[in-house]
Amino acid sequence: MADAERVTARQRAILTAIIESYIETGEPVGSGTIARLQTGESSGLSPATVRNEMAELADAGLLEQPHTSAGRVPTARAFRMFVEQLSGGVNPRVDAARLSARSRSQIDLSFVGVAGTQAVLERTSHVLATLSSGVGVAIAAAADGDMLEHVHFSRLAPARVLAVVVTRSGLVRDRVLALDKDLTLRELEVAANFLNENFRGWSVERVRAEIARLVEREKSEYQRLLNSVQQLWVKTVPESGVPVQTVYVDGVANLVGSQEDSERLREVLTALEAKQRLVELLNAYIDARQESVRVVFDLEEQAPEMAGLVLIAAPARMGGESRGTVGVIGPKRMHYENTMNAVSYIAQVFDRMLHPVD
Repeated sequence: MADAERVTARQRAILTAIIESYIETGEPVGSGTIARLQTGESSGLSPATVRNEMAELADAGLLEQPHTSAGRVPTARAFRMFVEQLSGGVNPRVDAARLSARSRSQIDLSFVGVAGTQAVLERTSHVLATLSSGVGVAIAAAADGDMLEHVHFSRLAPARVLAVVVTRSGLVRDRVLALDKDLTLRELEVAANFLNENFRGWSVERVRAEIARLVEREKSEYQRLLNSVQQLWVKTVPESGVPVQTVYVDGVANLVGSQEDSERLREVLTALEAKQRLVELLNAYIDARQESVRVVFDLEEQAPEMAGLVLIAAPARMGGESRGTVGVIGPKRMHYENTMNAVSYIAQVFDRMLHPVD
């Protein structure tokens, strides 16, 4: 039995033609369709010859037959080979410079007038969703030492507060807090004013440590204020081993037409809405030090509900430092070359889009 490592040049050309046809149409591909294409190593082959080669590819686990009378569709293993072929070889097709002029122009125009890390990441998720017809994802890098710019508290219900923290890098973190005791609107306003007046420009870690020190030192009416401030701040910026990361998602509706199983689709949508899942996925697979776009097929290893979906992502940098991760989550049947080049282009020009001020 043949295996992937022993696929001949002709079989590889046929497999590529099958994958490209399947990506375009979504329909199983028959030998007659490939014979009519007449390109590259598959040029001049009869349907019978193509059929025999397709049988070999099926034996190698690269093609499968969804129905008895239907053509063949590529397996996940075949898509992996296809992506490797796009990225490697003598003339790789994956390169930000190879993105079409139209797509580059569309991306550049989409970011005109957009400034600040938060705004750029939010727009990035939308642009990638539009270009790929998948789910655009952008995750801000965890900023351990990010500086406080402004904090605001809004009372939602008894003992429930919406906290919004804006940092100097432009990130906005919002969190609904369940408090141990109820605080009035006046108490929330006083607490926010205290933080803004005394800790603007401080790192979030220093704020926590200083409030704890003040609470320990003061024994007065002032301590009541400090206790309220401490309760709000600790819940707003929880002390955990993993810093809070802001996640932007766009295009979830694009998956509706790509998954036949409605129950599994609900699981996928739930996972995408639980944004912490995306943070875990990208942290597991995307290294901030890598320079190129990465394609991941085995998402189910980290999140079973993501089975059948593919992640294409890359770290985005500003001033040589990682400012987050940008990518696309979509079905195996996606336009890999265009999507990989779009992700790569956005990741590489991230610095320029942010218009950093010296």
